[in-house]
Amino acid sequence: MPHVAPASSTHLQASAVPIQIPPLSQPSSVQLSLVVPTYNEASSICSLIRQLCAHLDMILPGAYELIVVDDNSPDYTAKLAQELQEELPQLKVICRQRERGLATAVLRGWQAARGEVLGVMDGDLQHPPEIILKLWPAIQEGADLVVGSRYVGSGGVSHWNLGRRLVSRGAQAIGLVLLPGVFRRVSDPLSGLFLVRRQAIAGIPLSPKGYKLLIEGRVTTIAEVGYIFQERQNGESKIQLQTCLQYLHHLIHLRFSLGQVGAFLRFSTVGLSGTVVDMVLLYLLHDPANLGWDLITSKLIASEMAILNNFLWNDLWTFRHVTRLQPGLSNRLKRLAKFNMICLIGLFLNSSLVILLSERLGIHYLLANLIAIGIVVFWNFYLNSKLSWKSAEAKLDPGGDKS
Repeated sequence: MPHVAPASSTHLQASAVPIQIPPLSQPSSVQLSLVVPTYNEASSICSLIRQLCAHLDMILPGAYELIVVDDNSPDYTAKLAQELQEELPQLKVICRQRERGLATAVLRGWQAARGEVLGVMDGDLQHPPEIILKLWPAIQEGADLVVGSRYVGSGGVSHWNLGRRLVSRGAQAIGLVLLPGVFRRVSDPLSGLFLVRRQAIAGIPLSPKGYKLLIEGRVTTIAEVGYIFQERQNGESKIQLQTCLQYLHHLIHLRFSLGQVGAFLRFSTVGLSGTVVDMVLLYLLHDPANLGWDLITSKLIASEMAILNNFLWNDLWTFRHVTRLQPGLSNRLKRLAKFNMICLIGLFLNSSLVILLSERLGIHYLLANLIAIGIVVFWNFYLNSKLSWKSAEAKLDPGGDKS
């Protein structure tokens, strides 16, 4: 029978490698522990295990372990995997009965792992098993983290429709806004295919919400290997509405842990006040019952007044820790110029969306305007925090006006 894992009541984390374990150069040690989290993967698990073991036997004979962590699948995935253990002694099977979730399953596997390098690969064959032959050499060359990426070199996706591509890129864009320091480091930060040195995460309490784990790592040297993400041959995708909400919750949780979520919340609150200014002025200027001006002129004026409103509140409240280090009228005018430039670009995007949604798709102009504002707020926050108010690096300008 597979090993049954009890529910955890503590933080999940990978332990440090004992000093007695030999270094990577000695083949007698367990150099790689590759975890495959599963749920209802009976149709693919045996083929995946055999392919992975065949590839790993070529590059790490006797120096790896493959750990299947199953969430008590009703299709007997764990039982099918366990039946291969006699044939493949490097295989371990863990069955969780009261826990669910891909990311926590990975951590459960890592807790039981003996390898100096820890890895993860999906159990549905969407990650081609042969990619391990390219990931491992990058570790040998000194990388702390090797990521399988859909967006570098020969990487790509097989037959995704436009909607799925937009969802994937949209998730990246949101991550870039909330955690730019993490998401700028790799081309595919949402990848579920990677190898990481144990020392890079050992002893660090991890708190994954949902199915993405890579965004929590602390590493120095990163390598990326392109691969083609395959379509599922059987079963259903694990990405549902709840998964998307968990992903957003995870990003916000990590943002809190980095101590920077306050600025985003204040910026968003200010944005709401600007939305009120924008909506009221647009109504007064464009509605036939009032001035009845054309939509484009009305939108441009309303948006510029909202920009001025937002700048003043952000300068006095959201980024006050920066403005205290850069006092004076001249510094404020410089910030206003940068803020206005960024927001005007956002305004162009906003106005284009309003015209598209309102005049091409028939959505009411006020609702179209609200949708456009919600999209552009991410653009404005990210660039303004980096250019208009450079928070952590702000210095007092000795030449600035002190009046």
